[in-house]
Amino acid sequence: QVQLVESGGGSVQDGGSLRLSCTGSGGRILSSSIMAWFRQAEGKEREFVALIRWRGGSEIYADSVKGRFIISRDNSPNTMHLQMFNLKREDTAVYYCAVGSEYTTNHKAYRNWGQGTQVTVAS
Repeated sequence: QVQLVESGGGSVQDGGSLRLSCTGSGGRILSSSIMAWFRQAEGKEREFVALIRWRGGSEIYADSVKGRFIISRDNSPNTMHLQMFNLKREDTAVYYCAVGSEYTTNHKAYRNWGQGTQVTVAS
């Protein structure tokens, strides 16, 4: 299966921006796939952030990030992005990308995950 690697995490001030990337290697991402971002803050459950169809479109965003985050993808190479604007302390978490076959925000439906990248927002 395709191996996913996230990059772009780091530390920013409240109100700052970051762009996360997720690159797949070792295989081809099927056009029917769903690409998603999830995050997990320390001591909390993994939560949905955003998803997009690999063929493009049909984005869904969590209410907490709507209007501040933008998900996008590049077919060549196999890369997905999460542009994050106006970051808040509550956005601090490890961010994971995932590939699945179901159009769902439920993290349990996704079988292929990256290792995660830390995003820390300081006030």
